[in-house]
Amino acid sequence: MYTIYHNPRCRKSREGLAILEASGKPFEIVRYLDDPPTGATLRELLDKLGMPARSLIRTGEAVWKASYKGKELSEEELIAAMSEHPKLIERPIVASESKAVLGRPPEAIKNFLTD
Repeated sequence: MYTIYHNPRCRKSREGLAILEASGKPFEIVRYLDDPPTGATLRELLDKLGMPARSLIRTGEAVWKASYKGKELSEEELIAAMSEHPKLIERPIVASESKAVLGRPPEAIKNFLTD
């Protein structure tokens, strides 16, 4: 079973969802802007992705520029920022029980599904 953290207003996220749909594999959709992930969920995703929190943050977002830009933030502070402001989370993310991939580019999802 796969999970896609999806924002339907994002073209890359829609492309990632289409790849999942075409694969025929079972999956669930988490609309993370409507149902923000907890800090624990984000830590788990980051572990599966094998990346630090900063790599998952959309630094072009207004909330980042207004509240966080230029600050030295710990991993936990970055995770808390993403949980509080889910717009900061890069998308789409597709996760299985043991690993995850950031769908940028969306073709990364194809490779992930064939592993």
